Amino acid sequence: MPETTGYAEIAAHYRQQIQDGTLRPGDTMPSLRQVRERFNVANTTANRAFRALKQEGLTLPKAGVGTIVAGPLSNNIEARVRLHETTGRALGGGETSRITEVGTVGADELVAPRLDVTPGTPVHVRRRIVSRGGVPVHYSSSYYPAYVIAVTPELAEPVSTGGSRELAAERLGSPQDHVLEEVTSRLATESEKTSLGLTAGDVIVTQVVRTVHLADGRVVEVAVKIAGGATILRWATSLKRNSE
Repeated sequence: MPETTGYAEIAAHYRQQIQDGTLRPGDTMPSLRQVRERFNVANTTANRAFRALKQEGLTLPKAGVGTIVAGPLSNNIEARVRLHETTGRALGGGETSRITEVGTVGADELVAPRLDVTPGTPVHVRRRIVSRGGVPVHYSSSYYPAYVIAVTPELAEPVSTGGSRELAAERLGSPQDHVLEEVTSRLATESEKTSLGLTAGDVIVTQVVRTVHLADGRVVEVAVKIAGGATILRWATSLKRNSE
């Protein structure tokens, strides 16, 4: 009997189960034999589907067990921009965003130079916890200059917009052009530990400082994202040579 299901459809099936929490971090994936029988496909098709999931960072091999679901994942901005383009939302399946604080603060020495303002300049901040399947994956603080809030007053409200940068870029009349993401590690603050459900005394977290530029050169957002050690920060970059 000929195959009726391609490897991409099989990968999409399990990708959705991972994203919506049906398959949770550490769960064992079905065996290749089970996949072959369920979808009536050849071993090469099942293998290709599992290889796609592994390349996306969704699964990992585990000796003596087989293939397991990787730890909590936090996608980078490129993946979220592409998701927003196709779905109108920057959150993936199973993800939720809870706004914990909005307001005005003085730009500190981390944020000020990236927004090209002097330290202490009033900027708007939105803090949120992003969870997948009810488990926090990262805590994010987004900082916006006054010209962004002037055209996007929705960002001053404690509700999710579904794509704050996209909304701001549209109102400013210039598309998002490029992003700088700077990654480091440090000790978590007490508020960060509480937000991420971390209970140990000294906890090392990963910090990603993201500066997003518009095509006209203006900065639309500086965000500081914090993730615990169990969360995988995922980037995927094509290494194919550009055709000339």
